[in-house]
Amino acid sequence: MTRSEYFIGLMSGTSMDGIDAALVEFSPEQPRLVHSFSHPWPEELKTRLAQLAREGAASLQEFGQIDILCGKQFAEAACRLMEEADIKSRSISAIGSHGQTIFHHPHSPAPFSLQIGDPNTIAEQTGIAVVADFRRRDMAAGGQGAPLVPAFHQAVFQHPQHNRAILNIGGIANITILPARGEVSGGFDTGPGNCLMDYWVQKNTASPFDHNGNWARSGKVHEPLLKCFLGDGYFSLPPPKSTGTEYFSSTWLVQKLHGYPALAAEDIQATLLHLTCDSIQKAIRRWAPDAEEVLVCGGGAHNDALMDALSRQFGSIRVVGTDHSTAAIDPDWVEAMAFAWLARQTLLGSPGNIPAVTGASHQVVLGGIYPPSLRA
Repeated sequence: MTRSEYFIGLMSGTSMDGIDAALVEFSPEQPRLVHSFSHPWPEELKTRLAQLAREGAASLQEFGQIDILCGKQFAEAACRLMEEADIKSRSISAIGSHGQTIFHHPHSPAPFSLQIGDPNTIAEQTGIAVVADFRRRDMAAGGQGAPLVPAFHQAVFQHPQHNRAILNIGGIANITILPARGEVSGGFDTGPGNCLMDYWVQKNTASPFDHNGNWARSGKVHEPLLKCFLGDGYFSLPPPKSTGTEYFSSTWLVQKLHGYPALAAEDIQATLLHLTCDSIQKAIRRWAPDAEEVLVCGGGAHNDALMDALSRQFGSIRVVGTDHSTAAIDPDWVEAMAFAWLARQTLLGSPGNIPAVTGASHQVVLGGIYPPSLRA
């Protein structure tokens, strides 16, 4: 590469907090975050998306309309990002759009993962080529289609001397096992990240999330309930494995709570926080025993109670946000940057998956390319 290239990454996670838009510069040095913007979902559309993800069913008319409406929101996020960054669409090589996951089912007889947010609409409204539908090519090659960010983690976070685990805590938590030298040796979804905590705080308080984990701090961990949570079969499955909020859902939680009717709501929140912490810690201890550092990204990096619990669990192993690494990337923007990077990989004809992570039979070029509008 002899000159800088600019890509936009668009990402909305399972928590549906909003659409993260990242403008990324690629140069002979490390990828650099130029500007970022968080675009809130309109409340009505967010409600429809949450219902679709929760129920797993919709009429074709409803599904088609939501797909287009989501595409328009992703396009608006990209346009607002360019406006704030004062950069023209002609300067952007492509947009990498992850879309909004509404169902992830890698274990069925015909495995699939479904993300919506029509890329044709994004390309037409921005005038920029769009790379989208990243997950399904990996699944066609026998993989689980997730996680897809480990290749980016290796590109920006690998350290020449220290073995690392990169931990993303979104609605679902996932790890990348990153040795000091060589390729990523594994990565998988560890289980719930913020999803169950967010559901419980929304059900019992007026808050959309537990700010700094303060409500969880006010409660006490109920050990029998925690043992019940951790007894779920997903946690003992070997990788490769991936999951979603269609599994670790409100229904899952209600079923687990059935035998514990008298617990205080804040004690349940404290126990859910330790479910996230303990499942992460056990996964890293078992599958990345040589890790010397855990770098944390995603919304969970801002949950002080969760970060403190992780630090206590890991003892001498350093647990810090990705902004404290040599790459110094804000934890909020790692995933959006990853999909800008994956879009660039696609345009270069280079693979974006890691078979050791997803279980695919071989490396593949991910996603489909949607050309820009001819009017642009």
